[in-house]
Amino acid sequence: MLQVLSSAWALLLGVCLLMVGNGLQGTMLGVRGELEGFSTFQMSIVMAAYFVGFLGGSRLAPEMIRRVGHVRVFAALASFISAVMILYPLLPNTVAWALGRIIIGFCFSGVYVTAESWLNNAADNTNRGKALSLYMIVQTIGIIAAQMMIQIGDPAGYEAFIIASILVSVSFGPILLSISPTPAFDTTKPMTLRKLFETSPLGCVGMFLLGGVFSAQFGMSAVYGSAAGLTLWQLSVFVSTFYIGAMILQYPLGWLSDRMDRRFLILVAALAGGAGAVTGFLFGMEFRMLLVAAFFIGGLSNPLYSLLIAYTNDYLEHDDMAAASGGLIFINGLGAIAGPLITGWLMEDAVFGPAGFFTFIGALMFAMAAYAAYRATQRASVPVEETGSYAVMSPAVSPVAVEFAQEYAIESELEEQETAQETG
Repeated sequence: MLQVLSSAWALLLGVCLLMVGNGLQGTMLGVRGELEGFSTFQMSIVMAAYFVGFLGGSRLAPEMIRRVGHVRVFAALASFISAVMILYPLLPNTVAWALGRIIIGFCFSGVYVTAESWLNNAADNTNRGKALSLYMIVQTIGIIAAQMMIQIGDPAGYEAFIIASILVSVSFGPILLSISPTPAFDTTKPMTLRKLFETSPLGCVGMFLLGGVFSAQFGMSAVYGSAAGLTLWQLSVFVSTFYIGAMILQYPLGWLSDRMDRRFLILVAALAGGAGAVTGFLFGMEFRMLLVAAFFIGGLSNPLYSLLIAYTNDYLEHDDMAAASGGLIFINGLGAIAGPLITGWLMEDAVFGPAGFFTFIGALMFAMAAYAAYRATQRASVPVEETGSYAVMSPAVSPVAVEFAQEYAIESELEEQETAQETG
């Protein structure tokens, strides 16, 4: 762990500052939208726009990097991010905000591709798993820290947006001045969606549903908090709890994943996440119960992302894993775009009101559990001793980090096989 920190501390610090800036602008938009009198459906369009940009950026950023290099892409996208963050309070209009969110999503996707390429280059076979874990922890800490900062300044003013812009600008200093040389860049062509679905129907359906859950959680939780009348302090704690749950439950579920039928674990985790949503729906007026709901939704939806990828890999050859991950990310991105739009409609007063937030998440979680139960009747599960290793991943990462994780999972599996042969 110390070796990873010594070689990549600047990159990890920069990523943490990036996540603080990104998390702060996302939450502040939810609060500011309420103050500007935007409806929940209008805000859902704004929030969904981020995932449109992110999905587009994940497809186009690799080509941009090949053409002009990591450093130029990194610096150019940073300037766009900082500019848009400052423009938000100057242009209190849903169309302007939606366009800004598309740009922000596109730019952050490109930034993540670049940063994760550098991290992969800085790691080797002996510390790849630790580097990946540290990266995910730093991302989560950054988002949690962002929620604690929304109380700085007046939500109707400019301070929080300026701070977010400054944090993003500053984050590139340690990265660009410390990381050398720039890595070679290559990506794997995704597997066709038809072949991917034939290989793992549960993996595809689960990732689509999970995209909706994550985007509602990441994009609409602040909108829910504002609509439900939470104070700034309560809203910051509420949004933070999603990611605290993810940090705490990710590794225990990963440990279980390598020791039991993954399909059964997906079923149980989805049911528990759905139960968390029901708790929020029924008892959301009690703040402590609201935190319980957020903890279980965030704590189970994030590990489900890694779990679904690991489950899909159980039916693939090693050479196909990276290609399949690209398809799964694309499917997840499609679900993420639809998530805020449906959530915003359900949160309208004429439908469910603010409780529509939990209605949508619960429906998706229970649908995933039901489909997992159905798939269990269609084919036998892979024996536990033949499954690959679980690698911790977050829905917020780019395809580069997922391929990075795949490399680690394959290496770990091969090492386990070699050890078993030697001891056997």
